[in-house]
Amino acid sequence: MSNSQMVELTVVEPDAPAAESVVPCCPPITAGELSVADAEKMAAMFKALSDPVRLRLFSKVASHAGGEACVCDISDVGVSQPTVSHHLKKLKDAGLLTSERRGTWVYYSVEPSVVAAMSAMLDLRN
Repeated sequence: MSNSQMVELTVVEPDAPAAESVVPCCPPITAGELSVADAEKMAAMFKALSDPVRLRLFSKVASHAGGEACVCDISDVGVSQPTVSHHLKKLKDAGLLTSERRGTWVYYSVEPSVVAAMSAMLDLRN
């Protein structure tokens, strides 16, 4: 059992009726100064993506057919398998990936609500 922590974010779904919508984690960066809590939440996610190997792994998962990837299919990023596992754990701890064990393999998928929150925060159009 993992003792990892995941950052909880809520996102406004574009197709959801207004009554069912929730306030996103963080307002767009142009809306005003971030609170300390919001800055800490978002910094953890951006920090997880700041490593080139993690960014490549995240990209491999996000672009994989079917929206999920077996660790066996994405581990060719120029580092050892234990290092791949370490980086995937960091991405999962930041809430960017989810995982599911199937037999001896672990399958990863991108957490779309978290990526949407990051995107909304950086949206300069608002």
